[in-house]
Amino acid sequence: MAIRLPSAWKEELLARTDIVSVVSSYVTLKKDGRRYWGLCPFHNEKTPSFSVNADMNMYYCFGCKATGDAIKFVMEMERAPFMDAVKILADRAHMALPELQEDPDYEHRRSQRERLLAANRDAARFYHDTLWKPEGKAALDYLHNRGLTDGVIRRFGLGASTSQWDDLTNFLTEKGYTREELNLAGLTVVKGDHAFDMFRSRAMFPIIDQYNHVLGFGGRAMQKDAKPKYLNTSDTPVFNKRKGVYAINLIRKNRDLKRIILVEGYMDVVAISQAGVVGAVATLGTALTNEQARLLGRYAPEVYLCYDGDEAGQHAIERGLDILEAEGVPCRVIYLPDGLDPDEFIRQRGLDAFEAIQPMRPPAYRMQRLRLQYNLETQDGRAEYAKKCAELLRNVRDPVDLENYLEALAVQTGFSRDVLLAQIGAQTAANENAAALLPQPERRPRERMPRQPEGYKTEQTLLALLATGRLPQGMVKETDFDSENLRLIAGRLIAGETPEAIVSDEDLTDDVRQAAGEAFSALTAAEEDNAASVAGDCLRNLRIRNLTREIKELTESMRTLDSAEKQMQMLTEIQGLSKELEQLKQQGR
Repeated sequence: MAIRLPSAWKEELLARTDIVSVVSSYVTLKKDGRRYWGLCPFHNEKTPSFSVNADMNMYYCFGCKATGDAIKFVMEMERAPFMDAVKILADRAHMALPELQEDPDYEHRRSQRERLLAANRDAARFYHDTLWKPEGKAALDYLHNRGLTDGVIRRFGLGASTSQWDDLTNFLTEKGYTREELNLAGLTVVKGDHAFDMFRSRAMFPIIDQYNHVLGFGGRAMQKDAKPKYLNTSDTPVFNKRKGVYAINLIRKNRDLKRIILVEGYMDVVAISQAGVVGAVATLGTALTNEQARLLGRYAPEVYLCYDGDEAGQHAIERGLDILEAEGVPCRVIYLPDGLDPDEFIRQRGLDAFEAIQPMRPPAYRMQRLRLQYNLETQDGRAEYAKKCAELLRNVRDPVDLENYLEALAVQTGFSRDVLLAQIGAQTAANENAAALLPQPERRPRERMPRQPEGYKTEQTLLALLATGRLPQGMVKETDFDSENLRLIAGRLIAGETPEAIVSDEDLTDDVRQAAGEAFSALTAAEEDNAASVAGDCLRNLRIRNLTREIKELTESMRTLDSAEKQMQMLTEIQGLSKELEQLKQQGR
């Protein structure tokens, strides 16, 4: 459930947020009438059905029914939790978060963060410009020798630091940054009265977050004897290497990404991306962390680990699998043969060979790793290997997967399937199916889409007219609506709530929010300009619907009456209703 924000603060945030500007940073919009239109970012389409209503501060897609306010839009586009989306919009609107409004240091910290991010951005431009100058020749030659084109170098914003002690420090100081700020950003080392650049004689890889902020840098030494070979920005007020991943800024642009490929190094990301691999990222000089696993889980349904083929890389894969599984992120392994790293593999064997590698599920990979530890030529080796694999397979809950692992293990060890199942802990007979031995997920009945009541479109139009605020007070009542969702929304509008407040209510269920978005987006300009007249037509049509239904029900009930007197009374009532019905129809004509 979303964190509760003070209503007044949230209303001010949305009022100060131009939803057209927010959406336009992700979607190309074109104004048509009173709305803006574009291709929906939430589903594939060729004809624009995605609308933005600036007056109501909401969006709605007539194709996939996505709807919401600016906060909801940022949550969906950035795969961000509620409060992260709120913080993004609050920064745009220069508003302090509610819990920090009474904190006297908050404005200082926010101002400091903005200054450090700006310093990093200017440093990235300095490094990138330097790469194309004589001072950057060693780094540019290195990148070219690794097979990188100028296009991909520019795409990743790669750069070079000079061999001088304080070139960057002097450049940024002249732009108005203080030594203290540069030191806080991890760009400059300050020792007493002396200040010198953190990075010298290195190829520079800017680390950019999902919001396009430059947080820090990784630098690859150009001198053979330089230590360390790779130097990364230390943790700063804007950078924590446990929480981000390299190239996440490019990943967020892929809405339909099927998987993320996690590699070890920055160069691996750049090189295999140039070769055509989509979705490559790397950790920031550390082993995979829980925070990084959760971040990756927001951007794709699966994460593939593709580390170097040496022993250190394979050990890191095992640790990475543990982290991803602990965070509930589905994962697999791309195993590279002959000890190659991803960059080497693609340069030697090509993209087709890389994509032809069948990703391994975690149990299969762990079994492969275990096999290296035992001599399967001996009975003892096969027995110990089988026992260790059985421990792994206890956690496999898919019957088909379990059957495949058992078949492979039986071939490798010579033990029968029944013996292996018994080792796993299952009670089995020779003819039992593995599916019967495992707990099965509860089957839920298939949900049916609710059928809309008769006259639903008319009720939608009436609700949309009510939302404009152009109808006389008391003209529309909750009882005019048969639809439970529309009746609920109408009641809130009648009580004085705005359409924006209703759509942005965190407690609103998805079906009610969708119903509100669809109704609020249903009006044509002509209907809105003639709101009272169109509402009168809607109310008359709904009254005709209700009278027709009432007459039908009374007619059916009259047949069951055994008293002539009661039948005559009901007939009189039906005749009165029929007369009113005919009058309403005549008015419509």
